[in-house]
Amino acid sequence: MMDQWFSSEKQLHYLYPPSIRALAARHWTPLEISKMVVDFLAPENNSRVLDIGSGAGKFCLAAAYYKPLAEFFGVEQRKHLVIHAETAKAVLGIKNVHFLHQNITQVDFTQFDHFYFFNSFYENLENTEKIDDSVTCSPQLYNYYNRCLYKKLVTVAPGTRLATFHSEGKMIPPEFHLVEEHAAGLLKYWVKE
Repeated sequence: MMDQWFSSEKQLHYLYPPSIRALAARHWTPLEISKMVVDFLAPENNSRVLDIGSGAGKFCLAAAYYKPLAEFFGVEQRKHLVIHAETAKAVLGIKNVHFLHQNITQVDFTQFDHFYFFNSFYENLENTEKIDDSVTCSPQLYNYYNRCLYKKLVTVAPGTRLATFHSEGKMIPPEFHLVEEHAAGLLKYWVKE
């Protein structure tokens, strides 16, 4: 039954109400990208991967489905999106995924092995499509969150992997080296030396 949910993008989106589905094209990671990313981010069993700004949980759920022996965590500051993620998780019955209702500033990155970042801070810039108006957005917050992420990535161990999608790379410390690019350069893989 679970395979049916992951048979197509459209099918997976039926886990969510129409208001969340409407955000998918702009804000949630496509299944094709998720399949590619998990092979890079979970190279061994028991990897602990954090999705930074997990939204309604689509990437984490797909990643957990494709890599059942790894653990996936999504951190999201919007409570209602965490609730949608938890509801979808319950329908799917996936056990190796966990959602945290927190701001990224509250998360200890040393608890995770690898990271996924789909430009969660972008909506803070002016004239961008917002998920909703339940959180404050501003260019100052965009810069603040990027600095915070940079500082947190400095603390992780050598060998840590990072996948970025639609991201400028401002938040990546120089210790991370670009090792691969996909999807016309929109998807980048980094490893900390």
